[in-house]
Amino acid sequence: MRRVTLGPAVVLATLVLVVSGFSRTPTVSAQGRGAQAPAVPPTPRAQAPIDLTGYWVAIISEDWRWRMITPSRGDFPSIPINAAAQKLAEAWDPAKDEAAGEACKAYGAPGLMRGPTRLRISWLDDDTLKLESDYGMQTRLFEFRNAPASQAPSLQGRSVAQWILAGGGRGRGGPRFGSMKSVTTNLKPGYLRKNGVPYSDRATFTEYWDLHTETNGDKYIVVTNTVDDPTYLQAPWITALHFKKEPDGSKWNPEPCDARF
Repeated sequence: MRRVTLGPAVVLATLVLVVSGFSRTPTVSAQGRGAQAPAVPPTPRAQAPIDLTGYWVAIISEDWRWRMITPSRGDFPSIPINAAAQKLAEAWDPAKDEAAGEACKAYGAPGLMRGPTRLRISWLDDDTLKLESDYGMQTRLFEFRNAPASQAPSLQGRSVAQWILAGGGRGRGGPRFGSMKSVTTNLKPGYLRKNGVPYSDRATFTEYWDLHTETNGDKYIVVTNTVDDPTYLQAPWITALHFKKEPDGSKWNPEPCDARF
């Protein structure tokens, strides 16, 4: 029988292959036995305890004279404005707003929601809820995560949203209940009331969105909101707004901003 002699380099290479093969074997075997990849957290859209999407119309059953028509100059009771705000409101001139290209000052988020508007709410993506108004043709985005840290101030500002679960919302397969909270900052100065009652760029607009279903199937959104403005308000201004769901968008009628009406 012929005897084969292996050189030192060959022996070393063989040992490396054998050892490396044993070191990989448990990993491959473990994967073959059903090891799972890290779970992907559910998206805000999938976690939603209520469905706010669809077409909604404002139910204006209170403050009609301030919400349905443009009030006259100086007509601003019920808003806790300070002396600086009163001075500006008494000097309100819609013609000057139009000439300055600011016909939309009453259509910023805090003022818009109290207007005679319809809303169209939809998901822009799995992390972002989109609100559009036919009144003034405005769009606001509610960011549940990955909200931009900085951006230019705007009429609709930056809205950061979160779901608030209640009741049996955490049970697997069970019904979920809750509401949406949104906090809007980074606002351009605007009007709380269309006759020039101001809010400043320091204002914070906080909203709680609740969904109610009547026994006849009618659905309503109740938005409880607070405007905090250290520049023009003596105290937080708290109101509640109501919107009824419509079956479709047949009454959707977008109209541009108007400083006078």
